[in-house]
Amino acid sequence: MTSSLSYNEYLKVPELTKLQATLSEPTSHDELLFIVIHQTYELWFKQILHEIDASIGWLKGNRTFRANHSLKTVASIGKVVVSQIHILETMAQIGFLEFRDKLNPASGFQSTQFREIEFVSGAKDEPMMNHFKADKFAYERLSKRFAAPSLADEFWNLLGRSNFTVETEAERVAAIVEILRQPEKHADFFIMQDLLIEHDENIALWRYNHVLMVERMLGMKRGTGGSEGAGYLRTTLSKKFYPELWEARTHL
Repeated sequence: MTSSLSYNEYLKVPELTKLQATLSEPTSHDELLFIVIHQTYELWFKQILHEIDASIGWLKGNRTFRANHSLKTVASIGKVVVSQIHILETMAQIGFLEFRDKLNPASGFQSTQFREIEFVSGAKDEPMMNHFKADKFAYERLSKRFAAPSLADEFWNLLGRSNFTVETEAERVAAIVEILRQPEKHADFFIMQDLLIEHDENIALWRYNHVLMVERMLGMKRGTGGSEGAGYLRTTLSKKFYPELWEARTHL
């Protein structure tokens, strides 16, 4: 008996295409693009979290090949996420302003899944959680991420179980230098640290390109959520998930 399942049913295409509810009246031409891009971001963020969670499980089980496989997916998605920003730049500036005020007080700052990516990657920020206390969905998810071991934690735990000394920051840097000096001897770890730094770099590139996109579209206007807009975004550019990996390049 053949299945009657169709492509549209499996992917819930009818439901999916009804999720783009515009707010502007009459509807601004560019608002649909704005919504589609940001909904697509959230789907990619969901997949990144799925792969990172899987990687953490593989690391706990000393399964470096499987961890690297998922981390490669994370790095590949990261490149797509960065490139999507430039699609937003195709909006006409005046077209964006036609609906931007309707977004108040919502803001990209409130993306729960992006904050989850930061937390689970290794950049946990307890004060950040205060901004989400009024949002039960967000606060519960971020609280779980804050309490659980991060990808960075499990990476260093794995190295510790593999006869590297990683108790202090200096020891971690030295461990990475050793891996970089002898990549053939530590092949899986060499690939892993490279994928981790690529993930870090992709998020940094996303932040930087996001700043430029905001300045290109809005100049130095304040953000819809009340932040300083591009000014605030520039303060995030120095964030790193794995500072020891970057520092090790200096000591190699």
